[in-house]
Amino acid sequence: MGEILRFPGRDHPAPASAPEPLWRELVGRELHLERTRRGERLVDVAERAGVSMQYLSEVERGLKDPSSEMLHAIAGSLDLTVRELAGRVNAYDALCLAA
Repeated sequence: MGEILRFPGRDHPAPASAPEPLWRELVGRELHLERTRRGERLVDVAERAGVSMQYLSEVERGLKDPSSEMLHAIAGSLDLTVRELAGRVNAYDALCLAA
């Protein structure tokens, strides 16, 4: 049989390490950093990407998992390719893991 896994509680606290971030959270962080680095507003980037400001905000906060087409449009509105964006996410993640 398998091993017994205990749920965190008073007798069995959760591990101290933070959970691994989701891909959508890492992508959103990079999109937000690029937009703010460029000094652009949500409304301007959203308009160029053809998405609502609310949707872009949710993507940046890691609440939405955009399709590849939406990711292409949003990255493109920031003069990035999806490949460049993925490379940045990978580089940041590798940096965090090394720390």
